[in-house]
Amino acid sequence: MRNLVVLDAPSNLGLRPPAPGTVPGCHKLAGALREQRIVQRLGALEGGVVVPPRYDRGDWREGDGVFNAQALASYTVRLADRIERHVRAGDFPVVLGGDCSIGLGSSLALRRIGRYGLAAVDASPDFRHPGNSDRVGAAGGEEVALATGRGQKDLTDLEGLGPYLRDEDVRFFGIRDEFADDRAELVELKMPVFTVGDLRAQGPEAVGRATAQSFEIPRLNGFWVHLDADVLDPSVMPAVDSPDPDGLLPDELVGLLSPLLASPRCAGLNVTIYDPDLDPEGTAGALLADLVVAALGRG
Repeated sequence: MRNLVVLDAPSNLGLRPPAPGTVPGCHKLAGALREQRIVQRLGALEGGVVVPPRYDRGDWREGDGVFNAQALASYTVRLADRIERHVRAGDFPVVLGGDCSIGLGSSLALRRIGRYGLAAVDASPDFRHPGNSDRVGAAGGEEVALATGRGQKDLTDLEGLGPYLRDEDVRFFGIRDEFADDRAELVELKMPVFTVGDLRAQGPEAVGRATAQSFEIPRLNGFWVHLDADVLDPSVMPAVDSPDPDGLLPDELVGLLSPLLASPRCAGLNVTIYDPDLDPEGTAGALLADLVVAALGRG
């Protein structure tokens, strides 16, 4: 069995401020899950922290591209260094974010090693880019587009390795059914999309098993799982920046994740977006920790 290694990536560089003069609170995610003793409950090794640059959008204005881009680029490289080292050593990194832009770090790390896929478990596909939106700016809603080579070169082609992911190696899970029309671009690009309704119709466990098998092909070295807490229904996970209704329930999420994370081809896991500032009682954080522990088979 591979060693689990918990690594903190407490970056909020990819989100818009929740209010003027404030910063997104998701950078506290790692600390909150550690308070739930997630390292001990997973029986994991200590991976430490990759400290992010200061959140400062300066004089950024709409139309200027991705804000915090220089800081994001430098952070992506440093996070990739740490993740790459663990994957090459045969460890299984559990990376505690942070916002979804930390996905650039895992994608770059794996691109250095070979060709990997991505299973993105998220309420939205994070595929905003200049070809489909005039509101590009927040990398936390754009990281899959950036990782597949869509957007500004200082983020899409770090170390000359872009794109970090190929379109056909990406799969999406938990997209809200009300946004199903938005998947036309993804389907055209041969990126499979499973909405909440699709998962319920086919069974989350069955979809997870079939997806893990779909990554067992010679041209791929493996795959990474990205978990955004907003894939859960707001009735159980209100502490996110975009709590859209009609999300997955806890048992459904564990059912989907368990066969993915159990696959020997799975290289690691990101956990993102939960905001302790929006969870004063800590109940949502406790649930998230429980779900990650259960999905990794340590519950």
